[in-house]
Amino acid sequence: MTASRILFVCLGNICRSPSAEGVFRHMAAAEGLEVTVDSCGTGAWHLGEPPSPAAITAARARGYDLSALRARQLQAADFTRFDRILVMDRANLRDARALRPPGGTEPELFLAHAPQHGQDVPDPWYTGDYEGALDMIEDAARGLIAALR
Repeated sequence: MTASRILFVCLGNICRSPSAEGVFRHMAAAEGLEVTVDSCGTGAWHLGEPPSPAAITAARARGYDLSALRARQLQAADFTRFDRILVMDRANLRDARALRPPGGTEPELFLAHAPQHGQDVPDPWYTGDYEGALDMIEDAARGLIAALR
C-alpha cells in the first residue's frame, strides 16, 4: 500500500475534524499504516486556536492527544496535497466542493466509512455530545482503515 494523505474537514476545526485527525492518526499508527493526516475547517473563526477544551478532554479519556493541534482553514492547495478529503457533514461537503479547483481531490463524507451512523457527525460545539461524536468518528476511522488495507 502506498502512503495516503488524508485531510479531515469540519466547520471551525476545533471539535470534529481535530478529533478525527487524532483518532485516525492513533489507529493508523497502531495498524502500522503509513499516512499523513491533517485537519481543517471551512470557516476562519478559530484560526490558530487549539481544539475546544471539551474535545481535548473527551479524546484524552479515550487515549487520544489533541493538545498540539491548531485550527486552520481549508485552502485550494489542500485539494492537490491530499488524496482523501473527508468532511464531517453535508454542509461541510457543499462548502468544500465550492472551494475545489478543477481536477482537485473530490471531498467525501467521512461517515461513508460508518454508514450505520447516517451521513453527518453532529457538531458537539452545539449539541454538547462529544462522546457521541467520538463514537461515530472511531467507527468511521475503523472503516477507513479497512478501506485503505
